[in-house]
Amino acid sequence: MSRAQPRPMLSSFRFFGILAAGALALAACGGMEAESSPSAGGDTDCESTTKVRVVLQWVAQAQFAGYYQAKDKGYYADECLDVTIQEGGVDVVPQQVLASGNAEFAVSHVTKTLATREEGADLVNIGQVFQRGAYLEVAWADSEIKTIEDFRGKKLGSWGKGNELVQYAALRANGIEPEKDARIIQQSFDMSQLLKREVDVAVAKTYNEYAQVLEQVNPKTGKLYQPEDFVTIDLQEIGFASLEDGIYANGDWLAKNGNEDVAVRFLKATYQGWASCRDEFDSCVDTVLDNGSALGAGHQTWQLNEINKLIWPSPDGIGAMDTAAWDQTVEIAIDGNVLKGEPSGDAYRTDLSEKAVAELEDAGVDATGADFRAKTVKLTEGGE
Repeated sequence: MSRAQPRPMLSSFRFFGILAAGALALAACGGMEAESSPSAGGDTDCESTTKVRVVLQWVAQAQFAGYYQAKDKGYYADECLDVTIQEGGVDVVPQQVLASGNAEFAVSHVTKTLATREEGADLVNIGQVFQRGAYLEVAWADSEIKTIEDFRGKKLGSWGKGNELVQYAALRANGIEPEKDARIIQQSFDMSQLLKREVDVAVAKTYNEYAQVLEQVNPKTGKLYQPEDFVTIDLQEIGFASLEDGIYANGDWLAKNGNEDVAVRFLKATYQGWASCRDEFDSCVDTVLDNGSALGAGHQTWQLNEINKLIWPSPDGIGAMDTAAWDQTVEIAIDGNVLKGEPSGDAYRTDLSEKAVAELEDAGVDATGADFRAKTVKLTEGGE
């Protein structure tokens, strides 16, 4: 096991209160133990199949394409796993669902998961899928906003539910205290408030909300908005690169007999799903659409391309933890008063992911993507 050093979370996060609510809301999902049942057969040689659940950060979209691809291509079944993919949503906080025992695995950002961990949950990062961050701040080009320092006194969109933590850290590092020096407005998970000029600055991800803006028609030109119509501030480029989607499990669950093996098999199949989304791009977009994406093929094509950029290449193998990136994520969170201090050394472990990658490579699967090249994707009106 490698060292881990996460940090705490905002006291306002109220972990235990939400934890109780999550437990009640999801009680029907059952307890925390992974269940084994006789295998249904098929092409696998499983004597039994282990049932596990993974909870996502949001609804079905290409951000989670690897999980859906692993399920639909049978990679989970090949590892004798029966995986239920639980969608996230506005009122679903994945790291708290995991802490409540209502899933065996969760997909979550490092910062907000460490915040929950600081509140007392024993959440462990077992695979850091996204190697790069994707946070943007977006304003109109005709505004006077050029840098974060210009946010003072402005109306700022913010998502909440732990998604604001990196944004707040960037604001505080630039001398702007949220709620005091700027007006924080609850932003919907789209860009309608920016387009209506109800906020001066909106938060976005490169793979989702930014594309939603550029998929809209500019009434002045009758054509789609162009990047030059907006000012975009990439938080990664200005020193606030924070690790995002990783795979988490409860430490006490991992300690139970057999569960480390379950975790390795889950990681192995998931990583194979992501490799497939890199190498069988169009098939993976179709998989996302088949699993109920609310946004169209054009948008999901853009999104998967951007997501692949966050994962590939992975020089040390998909899921590897870059300790420098981890340390920077923690430092940003502490400096921004998001975490109170350094996390303990067991906040992440690398051995399970390393074993999964080794098994994939032994099977001939490219787990590094050294030759990865992003596609050029043309946006379409409404993302259709």
